[in-house]
Amino acid sequence: MARTTMRFLLGDRLQEIGGIDPTMTVLDWLRLEQRMNGTKEGCAEGDCGACTVVIGRIDGDRVRYEAVNACIRFMPTLDRCHVLTVEHLRRPDGALHPVQQAMVDCHGSQCGFCTPGFVMSLFALYLTEADPSDDRIRDVLAGNLCRCTGYAPIIAAARRMYGLGDRSADPLVLGAGELTKRLGRADTETLVVEKDGRRFIAPATGDALAELLLANPDAIIVSGATDVGLWVTKALRVLGTVVYPAHVPEMRTIVETADALEIGGAVTFAEAEPALGALYPDFGELLRRLGGFQVRNVGTLGGNVGNGSPIGDSPPALIAIGATLTLRRGGERRSLPIEDFYIAYGKQDRLPGEYIERITVPKPAPDAVFGVYKITKRFDQDISALCGAFLVELKGGIVTRVQIAFGGMAGTPKRAAGAEAALLGQAWDLATVTAAMVALKADYQPLTDWRASADYRRTVAANLLLKFFHEHTGRPDTRLVGRGKVAHA
Repeated sequence: MARTTMRFLLGDRLQEIGGIDPTMTVLDWLRLEQRMNGTKEGCAEGDCGACTVVIGRIDGDRVRYEAVNACIRFMPTLDRCHVLTVEHLRRPDGALHPVQQAMVDCHGSQCGFCTPGFVMSLFALYLTEADPSDDRIRDVLAGNLCRCTGYAPIIAAARRMYGLGDRSADPLVLGAGELTKRLGRADTETLVVEKDGRRFIAPATGDALAELLLANPDAIIVSGATDVGLWVTKALRVLGTVVYPAHVPEMRTIVETADALEIGGAVTFAEAEPALGALYPDFGELLRRLGGFQVRNVGTLGGNVGNGSPIGDSPPALIAIGATLTLRRGGERRSLPIEDFYIAYGKQDRLPGEYIERITVPKPAPDAVFGVYKITKRFDQDISALCGAFLVELKGGIVTRVQIAFGGMAGTPKRAAGAEAALLGQAWDLATVTAAMVALKADYQPLTDWRASADYRRTVAANLLLKFFHEHTGRPDTRLVGRGKVAHA
């Protein structure tokens, strides 16, 4: 059996909706259907944050509230969620919420167009963190753009908001029990939202997901829609069947074993960051720069891998640390190293009806050294010109294992075979690294595009190997943002 009506709370009002356009965005629904015009459209691609809303979803015994971009979020993904917009923050007596009052007190609004988005990002921070550092505040606000450049008073408002109310008893927040009571308990029925022959299907079990994709091999798998959302809002594509795996529990779990992390294919960047960062600090920092706060709350590690972009940020790091994929097709599963998943530009080793069920990330060996560098024109909210990841294991000063991978240097994320051969079995010293730098330049034939020239990419890639060597041999730290941070240049 399948249900055809999604249920969610908009503020304190229950919404039961069926027969809606499967790829209508939350932003369009709020503005066009509900006439809730506080949420703005600035870019329609998840970059500017003007459309930010806060969505609560049941996560175990609590409701997890997160800031998300409404402009690329499809309506059926709201099933069993609690949706809050800037209109809901005003108190019943007309008083402002502490976040809003802080923005007024600190003169945090100029033209005002971006203000609702900033308010909602700060509201999510207010709900979830009691005493964020200034760096954390800036990180949270990186996904919101103010074209008046009024960031200093907005950051001041973020500090002030905590002194204007009792965040532990915010009346807008619901507990898991209360939200479950309003929406009903989660079931094992598949949600099907259909209109004009187009479908959004959200199975509730792994077996249902596997059967569905086997029967619909041309379906588009969507988790965070941070890429596919733009197909709709920018390319104006009409999508046929969309499959949403985020209702499948095992697709949203991280399991730690004795020697690895097993990360479900629909685990978000925000969920994966603490676990990966604990094992590989640079990897956690890389994910922090992968996109704005709103993007990391919905974008998934599995989606980033499966997308196959040559400038995706997570594949080089995953390749360097030796991660593997488990692919499922019906009742069959197979595993392969992530590097073997990429065949050519736009082509991956994924059969019709097959999907990424999980990513296995091995724990580092005691003598392993890992680093990853994302090279961009600006620190936050930017796509890589190139991204290089390095893992070296040493015994007695000799390189016993080395894996180097780059994105942005070829049609796929790719290992540096020549550089690895120049390092393996050799002393970990400047002479060896210098020879490997020469070999690395011959490993790739990068393109010249508006992000960087081919010569720039080759030169920087080789220099990153040298940088990695110096940083892990007791030399002065060459990073611009400190030890354990991802390099920016």
